[in-house]
Amino acid sequence: MFDFAWSEMALIGVVALLLIGPKDMPVAIRTVTGLIKKARKMASEFQTHVDEMVREADLTEARDTLSGIRRFNVRNQIMRAIDDDGTLQRTFNESPLDTRPGAPLVPPLGAAPGYDPDGQHRYGYVPPAQPRDDAAFPAVVDAGPAPALLPPAVARRLAADRARLHPPAFLPPVRVIHGARRVPVDAPGARTVHAGEPT
Repeated sequence: MFDFAWSEMALIGVVALLLIGPKDMPVAIRTVTGLIKKARKMASEFQTHVDEMVREADLTEARDTLSGIRRFNVRNQIMRAIDDDGTLQRTFNESPLDTRPGAPLVPPLGAAPGYDPDGQHRYGYVPPAQPRDDAAFPAVVDAGPAPALLPPAVARRLAADRARLHPPAFLPPVRVIHGARRVPVDAPGARTVHAGEPT
């Protein structure tokens, strides 16, 4: 129980014999063995009571509750609370640019302000014909590169602008100061300047 070796038990016995004495030693041994038996009996009774409580509790309900918690999906519960019939999700999944075939692109004229219910303009204005489907709008086609010939007015304007244009008066330096040191800039015709060399 306490994992004592025989040599340790013999040492305890010799010390007890010296302290208790040979006359009272049998009574002390009986008392210690009785206490050990009572402790073992109490431990076994406690274990049997715990086993009975576990059997009586029938932990199937706790196991079912725990498995329900593991299967619980917060995202689905929130989506079900917000969007019961799925209209919100369908709205986000459908592309707003998709048009249904046969659906008019513009509302009927009778619904617009200034028009009679039969579609006639109240003030005698006849609007131009309006397209009713996507087939009326041709696809955008790349026209290719710009034309080689420019209109004369544009060519004259560009020639006048070119005469006014000139290269900048400021040229970049051949060397720059970086961290209190002169650093050469690699440019055509630039000479390398080393530290301590006059410029």
